[in-house]
Amino acid sequence: MALYDGKKIIPGLIIFLGLVSYPIWHNTVSGKTSYVPKLEIPKDKKECIEPKAYIRVNHKELLEDWRFSVVRSGVRTYQASNQKRYTMSLNRTCMECHRDRTKFCDQCHNYMGVTNKCWDCHLYPKEMEKGAK
Repeated sequence: MALYDGKKIIPGLIIFLGLVSYPIWHNTVSGKTSYVPKLEIPKDKKECIEPKAYIRVNHKELLEDWRFSVVRSGVRTYQASNQKRYTMSLNRTCMECHRDRTKFCDQCHNYMGVTNKCWDCHLYPKEMEKGAK
């Protein structure tokens, strides 16, 4: 069976594949594939509530579990893998160290192109300070 309009189909497929793969080869050529956001880590704190590798991957699920535990079950204490206990609170636990949203949370969320609903209800400490002035 012969290709009808093969002179149009093959260039069309090449153009299509070039457009679809453009982000991949553009980022590879420009060196953006090795980019990692620079986060401002608290200088006075030595560790997070869980290991860094765990938090990077699972912080969303951890916060959702905390919300469910506090709101639905009334459980307000989290026991970390190192057996330390923490208050399940975005404001009093996480934001105690990560006080500037633009230098911490927003760096990764903007890089990954994701939004979250945390800020629909919670105010960041720096935002609260600005409102008090």
